[in-house]
Amino acid sequence: MRDLVGRHFLKDKEKKILLQSFSETFGIEAGRLFGPKPRIEVFETLKHKIFIINGVPCLAKSDANLFPTLMFKEILALIPKVTVDMGAVPYICNGADIMAPGIVKINGGFKEKTLIVVLDEKYKKPIAIGRALFDSESSKALRQGKIFENLHYVGDSVWNTIKKLPRNEKVKT
Repeated sequence: MRDLVGRHFLKDKEKKILLQSFSETFGIEAGRLFGPKPRIEVFETLKHKIFIINGVPCLAKSDANLFPTLMFKEILALIPKVTVDMGAVPYICNGADIMAPGIVKINGGFKEKTLIVVLDEKYKKPIAIGRALFDSESSKALRQGKIFENLHYVGDSVWNTIKKLPRNEKVKT
């Protein structure tokens, strides 16, 4: 992993800040998902940080954006979902934002800037994490243009870094 810049465990103060940010971002008490004293390791690359919590690659941070990884199944089950047609999948998996014409279904209510998970229509598998540019009602009404910003997708640098983690650090996906 030549793009790995650093690897370390978070100190208690750093853990508290990360878990508080998680709780604020997702509206879920971090202790509910991770337990009272989670073990948090950080893999830093030139582009992002990946947080391994209790052995699972749960969160990533790029610039100021904290988002769940596609491996963090517990949170993916709780956040709103957007289903896209199979024609949109290759574009999204190459980093394109999610456009209105490719959206088949929007499940769950959300506000602008809320994180969502993008599912493919055929297999219902998570292929991306996005950020809403509009609230759910406005998003459902739009027929053209960009609706969600693509933050993380299958095949991106976060995905590939997680896939290269040493076997004893990686969770089966």
